[in-house]
Amino acid sequence: MPAAAAAPLISSVQKLVLYETRARYFLVGSNPAETKYRVLKIDRTEPKDLVIIDDKHVYTQQEVRELLGRLDLGNRTKIGQKGSSGLSRAVSAFGIVGFVRFLEGYYIVLITKRRKMADIGGHAVYKIEDTNMIYIPNDSVRVTHPDEARYLRIFQNVDLSSNFYFSYSYDLSHSLQYNLTILRMPLETLKTETTQTRQESFDIFEDEGLSTQRGSGVFGICSKPYEKYVWNGKLLEAVKNTVHRDWLLYIIHGFCGQSKLLIYGRPIYVTLIARRSSKFAGTRFLKRGANCEGDVANEVETEQILYDASVMSFSAGSYSSYVQVRGSVPLYWSQDISTMMPKPPITLDQADPFAHVAALHFDQMLQRFGSPIIILNLVKEREKRKHERILSEELVAAVMYLNQFLPPEHAIIYIPWDMAKYTKSKLCNVLDRLNVIAESVVKKTGFFVNRPDSYCSVLRPDEKWNELGGCVVSTGRLQTGVLRTNCVDCLDRTNTAQFMVGKCALAYQLYSLGLIDKPNLQFDTDAVRLFEELYEDHGDTLSLQYGGSQLVHRVKTYRKIAPWTQHSKDIMQTLSRYYSNAFSDADRQESINLFLGVFKPMEGKPHLWELPTDFYLHHKNTLSLSQTRRSYTYWWTTGVLKHLPLPFDEVTCAENRRKLTVKKFHKYEEEIDIHNEFFRPYELSSFDETFCLAMTNSTRDFMPKNVGIDPSPFTVRKPDETGKSVLGNKSNREETVLQRKTAASAPPPPSEEAVSSSSEDDSGTDKEDEGAVSQRSTPVKVTDAGDNTKITENVVQSTRDIYGVNLSDVPSEDDITIYARFVQLGQSQHKQDKSNQQFCSKHQLDRVINLIPISSFSQDNIYEVQPPRADRKSIEIFHAHIQAGKGNMQPLGKDDFFMYREYIRNRYL
Repeated sequence: MPAAAAAPLISSVQKLVLYETRARYFLVGSNPAETKYRVLKIDRTEPKDLVIIDDKHVYTQQEVRELLGRLDLGNRTKIGQKGSSGLSRAVSAFGIVGFVRFLEGYYIVLITKRRKMADIGGHAVYKIEDTNMIYIPNDSVRVTHPDEARYLRIFQNVDLSSNFYFSYSYDLSHSLQYNLTILRMPLETLKTETTQTRQESFDIFEDEGLSTQRGSGVFGICSKPYEKYVWNGKLLEAVKNTVHRDWLLYIIHGFCGQSKLLIYGRPIYVTLIARRSSKFAGTRFLKRGANCEGDVANEVETEQILYDASVMSFSAGSYSSYVQVRGSVPLYWSQDISTMMPKPPITLDQADPFAHVAALHFDQMLQRFGSPIIILNLVKEREKRKHERILSEELVAAVMYLNQFLPPEHAIIYIPWDMAKYTKSKLCNVLDRLNVIAESVVKKTGFFVNRPDSYCSVLRPDEKWNELGGCVVSTGRLQTGVLRTNCVDCLDRTNTAQFMVGKCALAYQLYSLGLIDKPNLQFDTDAVRLFEELYEDHGDTLSLQYGGSQLVHRVKTYRKIAPWTQHSKDIMQTLSRYYSNAFSDADRQESINLFLGVFKPMEGKPHLWELPTDFYLHHKNTLSLSQTRRSYTYWWTTGVLKHLPLPFDEVTCAENRRKLTVKKFHKYEEEIDIHNEFFRPYELSSFDETFCLAMTNSTRDFMPKNVGIDPSPFTVRKPDETGKSVLGNKSNREETVLQRKTAASAPPPPSEEAVSSSSEDDSGTDKEDEGAVSQRSTPVKVTDAGDNTKITENVVQSTRDIYGVNLSDVPSEDDITIYARFVQLGQSQHKQDKSNQQFCSKHQLDRVINLIPISSFSQDNIYEVQPPRADRKSIEIFHAHIQAGKGNMQPLGKDDFFMYREYIRNRYL
C-alpha cells in the first residue's frame, strides 16, 4: 500500500468470552489472532441500572491470563480452596447486539453463531445464525415483575437469525460509493482529522509509536453509520459513549447474496445487498405511506456491487456499484384490515396541500443520493372503481408542487406506468417496455466505478456510453441521483422492475470494467440467469419480511414462460400472504416496535398489548408540537442545493468530517491490514472451507455440462441447455422454507422448473455454515429404483453431445488422403531412433528434476528436489505483475504504444 494511503478501520474485537462471578460479568474481547485483548466490566449488583466500565487498556495474551487467574482466585468462597471456582466461563460469542431493559434489569444480547455470506474486497460480511440473551443482575438483587416474561417473549419474536447482517471492517449502512469516496479524501483533510482525533481520544494506547515514523503511515478511517438502516442503534444507545468503538457492532436487516461470475477463468463477484429501513418499519397492512418525519413504510435500499476478485485492494482493484430504492408512496394513507377483505379500500388519512411529508422524504433522498430523483410509479391508472389511482393522483400533485421551487435541472422526474394493464395485454411485452425505461433511468443517474475509462473505451466508445449521465471525476464515475420504484405493496411488480433496471446497470458495469464489448446483456445467458436468481432470492426475502409470503409474480411470469404449475403455486402464496396479514402481522408489529425502541415499557404506563394502535408511537408530532416550522417553498435542507447533483453526504465539508474517525497507523498494523484479515495466516484452513469455492458459480451451476459449448457467460443458451436442468433435482417444501429463512448467498442449483416457482425455487441440499462441506462438485441426488431408466438415458450420450458434431460412420476418401499426408509429414519431421529419443528425454528430465533419496527406507521415502531456475526476463515480468497488484503500474514506453496501435489498426481498421 502506498505511503499516506487510507484504509477502512478493522475492529479488534471479533471474538468474545463472557466470564461470570457473583458480583460482575467480565466480557473479554480479542482480535482474530488473539494477540490483543480488551475487557469490559459489567456490574451485577444493580437491579435496574446498567453500569459498564471499559478500562481502556489493550492487554496481551499473557496479561489476560494473569488477570483472569487473579479474578478466579479472588472470587473463591474460601481463600486457597481449589474445589470451587470463583470465575466461570458463561458463553463464547462473536459480537454484541446490544443491551435492553423492560421492567426489571438489563439483558445483554450476544451473537453466538455466524456465517460468512459475502466478501467485498477482502472485507467479510456475516449473517447472524444464533444469539444468546443473558440477564445481567444477580438473582439476589433481582426485583421480579409479572409482565417481564411477556415482554421478553415479544422481544424474542424478532428472529435475529433471519436476515440480519454485520461486518467488522465494512460499513454496511452506507453504499460502496460512500465508503470508497471517504478513502479518497484529500491528504490535508486526513491530517487535520488525525490531529483532532488524538486530542479528543480517550485511549492513550492507540497512537503509541507513531512519532518515530510520521512520514510513512496509513490513515485508518471509520465513518459514523447511517442510522436509518441500523437496526440495533437503540440497543447500543446506553453504552456507545462509554465504551471503545471496537465493541460497537452495527447490524442491518434485509438481504445479502453473492455469486461468482467466471469469465474465461477471471472471477467477477456479483453482490446484492438490501438494507431495510428501521424507521417506520412494520408489516404490510399495518404500515402504509409515511410518518410525520418523511420515513416511508417498506423502504429498502438495494445495491448491486460488481468487482474483480483477482485484485483485492480497494485502492488497486476495480469496483462498481449501482443503487436503487423501493418504498411506499410518501403520503398519509392507510388500509383498514378489520373488514377481512383481500384488498381493503385505500383511504387518505390527512390532507397535505403543501406536500409536507413528501418534501421531508425527498429531502432525505437528495442528501443521500443527489439529483435527479426519479420516481417509477407502477400502480394502476385505469380502474372501474378508484382504488390504487387515489395514490397516483395525490403523488402527481405533490411532485408538481415540489418541483416549482427546485431548479429545472434538479427537478424530480415522475414516470407513471400501469404495469398490471400491460401484463394483461397480449400485444405488449412488459419486459421490453421496462427495458426502455431502465435504459433512460441508468443514462440519467449513471453508476459508480472507481477507475477511469479504459483506453479502448476512449478509442472506440460505444454510442450509449457517450450518453451516460452521472458525474465523471479523475478517479472514475459517481452515481448522482437514484431511481425510486413503488407499487402499492412494493413487492412483486417492484421487484421485477428493479431487476430490469439492475440488469441494464449490470451491462454498463461489465462494460466499464472491460469485460464485454457492448453495454448490453441478453436473457437466457449464464450471467443474466445468475443475476436473476440473486434478485429472486432478494425479492422472496423482502416479501417474507413485509408481506408474510414469497413473491407471487416473478420475472418468468412477466416473460410468460413460467410452467403451468406456476399458477397453483401463485394461489398458495396469495393464501399464505392473506393468512399472515390477517392473523400474525399484529404480533410481528408489536415485536418490531419493542425491538427498535419505538415503545419503551415503563411503570404506571399502559403496556404494549394494551394500546389500541401504534399510530402515536410512529408519529411524534401527535404527542408534542415542533418548535420549528419548515418552509413550504424552501423545503430542502440548507446546503443541499449548492452541491447538487452530488449528494450532500459525500461532499467534503466540516459537517461531514465530524462524522469520521481518522487515525494514523503503521503500514502493517492489524487495524488496517486487510490482507492479514482476509487470509488469516495464523489459522489452519482448508480448501473445502473456503468461502469463494462454496458460493454459486456461473460455470459450475449455470453453464451446460456438455463439451464443445461456448464457455462465455454472455452466450445465449437454449432453455434446455442450462446447467441447472442437468441436475434434475426437486426440492421439498420443508427444505425450501428452511433455506428461505436462512437466505444463503450460495444456494445449490435448482431445476429450471423450480426457478420459476414461488414457493419451491431452491434446491433440497442444505446450506453450509463456516467449516461445512464444500459445494464445488455437482450435488448427486439419491434416486429410487423408478428413476434408473432416466439415469441410463443420461449416461449414454450421442457424439454430438460429447464432441459438438455428428461423426460419420465411414470417412470419405479425400479425408483419408489428407490424414495420410499429415502422418507422413509427422514421420519425416522426427527421424530419430526410438531408443535415442527415450535416452535423450530421460537425460533431459534428470537435468531438470534431480530426485535424491534422503531416507534409507525404500518403501517410505522422501526426496530432495531442486526446483528449476527462472531466467532474468521471467523474474522481471513476475516482479512487474506483483507491483501491478499493489497499484504501482509501470509507465508505458513508445514501443508499447506503437505495438498497441498496430494491433488496433490490424484488428479493427
